[in-house]
Amino acid sequence: MSEPRYQFNISVQVRYLPDQSEPSAAQYAFAYTVTIVNTGKVAAQLISRHWTIRDEQDEVVEVKGLGVVGQQPFLKTGEKFEYTSGSRIATPIGTMEGSYFFVAEDGHRFDQPIAAFTLAVPRTLH
Repeated sequence: MSEPRYQFNISVQVRYLPDQSEPSAAQYAFAYTVTIVNTGKVAAQLISRHWTIRDEQDEVVEVKGLGVVGQQPFLKTGEKFEYTSGSRIATPIGTMEGSYFFVAEDGHRFDQPIAAFTLAVPRTLH
């Protein structure tokens, strides 16, 4: 677990994209909006991301890359950064989880976990 000096609050809102989905071809599209807030005591820059995306058939896709939506935001204490991206899975329900890798302005390097969240077509979960 990160020290409180190096802490980010990460929240995610998901929405199903019916106009970009094709259930007959096992393609379900979702948009997710991520809000990242520096709740720690030290400014830090988001360097890279790592996502694990899993569908109901337990198919797993890992996504790794620099930054988010082409940016590597530098966040001072209390600052927030928000972005929207998307994912496609082959089933109506799936999950995503992951982490962001940060470098603090004092040189400390750390991963901030992103708790699992659900990708679900409306009215498919009970």
